[in-house]
Amino acid sequence: MAVTARIAGETRSSFRRAHLRYFVAVAEERQITRAAARLNIAQPALSRAINDLESHLGLQLFDRHARGVTLTPAGATLYAKARDAVEALTQATELAQALARSATETIVFGFFGAPPVVHSPGLLNSFAQAHPAVEMSFHELGFPVSRVTDWLRDVDVVLSHLPPADPNVWVQPLRSEPRYVVAHRDHPLAGQRKLSLAEVVDETFVGFDNTIDAEWAGFWSFDDHRGYPPARLTRDRARSPQEAFAAISKARAITAMPSCHAMSLASGTRSIVAIPVVDAEPCTLCLAGLLDRRNATLEDLLERATLADPSALSPSG
Repeated sequence: MAVTARIAGETRSSFRRAHLRYFVAVAEERQITRAAARLNIAQPALSRAINDLESHLGLQLFDRHARGVTLTPAGATLYAKARDAVEALTQATELAQALARSATETIVFGFFGAPPVVHSPGLLNSFAQAHPAVEMSFHELGFPVSRVTDWLRDVDVVLSHLPPADPNVWVQPLRSEPRYVVAHRDHPLAGQRKLSLAEVVDETFVGFDNTIDAEWAGFWSFDDHRGYPPARLTRDRARSPQEAFAAISKARAITAMPSCHAMSLASGTRSIVAIPVVDAEPCTLCLAGLLDRRNATLEDLLERATLADPSALSPSG
């Protein structure tokens, strides 16, 4: 009885919200290494935290094996509740932060690849002139993993090509963008001034991490035209545009992207070429964000995007 009381007391005094967050990440990734990368902490620190949690609770939550971890029956039971608790706390915290930004007239603008000021300065300039007191900060995003909701949690709005559908996300189309192939200048296709789908769909494409949303990853390899993933992918596990661009530099793979990003990348380095794929379906460049983050400041940004001439949103505008 004394031992039980001591363990319970230690659990109450030592248990932290972070333990639940760590536990959920390991349960979902099924590997300490991937969970540590997701949490942006060192692997040894995460292993210690999970061991501490099991010690405090007096329960074995995971079975360890050579390829990772699996939940024990007790761990599976705890995971169902812990996941909901972590999700609720995260949403409440992030909503409070968004409300605070709204009160101080601050917008966190998300992007990936080329910054919006490079390829869509017209909208930003118009908004800045109308709202000189609003502070706009920019946050670079990787590729969406799992739900789009999770991808947008750290920003108020993002400018990107059309994200996968999510009931918690609003989308405001801006303009249609041709799709380009980006390749190293030593790639066999690099000398072409334009390409057709038939010339590119059987090429080797940059490989994405298997945690990246499948629809999003498929956009970068023309899966929507081919109907299935490419037969040849590099062994890269790109999670961000920078990692995808680095893979291109090996001169043995290509990737697809909206023309605004392709042209910005090609203009920034002589080793990369951007080539239009003339018969590929264009993509939609849009603004997107979480429904519960919409406020009066964002509404004005969206109204300006709706009323603007598409040419005024582009670099030539």
